[in-house]
Amino acid sequence: MNAPEALPPAAPAAPAWQRELARAYARPAELLADLGLAPEACGLSADAARDFPLRVPRGFVARMRRGDPTDPLLRQVLPAADETVAMPGFVADPVGDLAALAAPGVLRKYAGRALLIATGACAINCRYCFRREFPYGDHAQGPDRLRESLALVAADPAVSEVILSGGDPLLRPDAWLSDVFARLGGIGHVRRLRLHTRVPVVLPERVDEGLAAVLRSAPRPVAVVLHCNHPQEIDAPVRAACARLRATGATLLNQAVLLRGVNDDAGVLVELAGSLYEAGVLPYYLHQLDPVRGAAHFAVDDDTALRLDAAQRARLPGYLVPRLVREVPGASAKTPLTARATT
Repeated sequence: MNAPEALPPAAPAAPAWQRELARAYARPAELLADLGLAPEACGLSADAARDFPLRVPRGFVARMRRGDPTDPLLRQVLPAADETVAMPGFVADPVGDLAALAAPGVLRKYAGRALLIATGACAINCRYCFRREFPYGDHAQGPDRLRESLALVAADPAVSEVILSGGDPLLRPDAWLSDVFARLGGIGHVRRLRLHTRVPVVLPERVDEGLAAVLRSAPRPVAVVLHCNHPQEIDAPVRAACARLRATGATLLNQAVLLRGVNDDAGVLVELAGSLYEAGVLPYYLHQLDPVRGAAHFAVDDDTALRLDAAQRARLPGYLVPRLVREVPGASAKTPLTARATT
């Protein structure tokens, strides 16, 4: 299994967000001790931690409930013994990323869009991540590769939107993001820019004035697609980060993953939608779990997912109901989950 990209230590004069990231928990025993939990009560697995190390910022941990081994935020990040149980159908590349590579670091799955793997680094290691085994080392966007990636985009007039993903693109420095945006602005047929990021939720300190200036100066409209799964993830610093993002003119959307033991409850999903809206973020997608190896214990069956979707529709206005979808390798778009899909 490929380990996630390592983060360099922060220099004393580094931005506050880099210093905060350098303080992130990396040792499960320390995390559990600070939460007042015993490892045996949480199903902690040294094997799972070795295969996919723990990484979680301290501000995110501060939103967890002390003494609760079932806390929905803790469940998303703690290496658990369930991850070591092999399950049929749960594989290393569940969404067909490798088959969709147009060039190293560039994915072409859907018409009109190109996705650049900006980095392999994340601020948090989510245990259900569909790219937890992606070979980031083969797709790093160094200067030469970035030039090749952007040339590929420039050569295809069908590409109207470029998505920066990863890893998490907001772990790139402001100067890198500004340079990429400027170069994409020089490609006439690129009309929209998109960032897929969990950073404003797990490391809101990253949304500082430097990043805001980059987004304000972007040469094309920007959509920032956040990843938030539970209303407990949204606190005052996250709401402030979202307000700063909105002030740049960016459109804020959220995609969540339906996770057993985290948000497979209609009340939680309804509260999540309301909390997102109050933070200026529109629900976008609710994904059925991508069947990545090690994450089978998070899976919610389709019948339950559809019941939860119906419950949301009965309690929320339409604009707050995320589209319930799954990603099918090779499909031309995300596939909506319908009653027919369960027969």
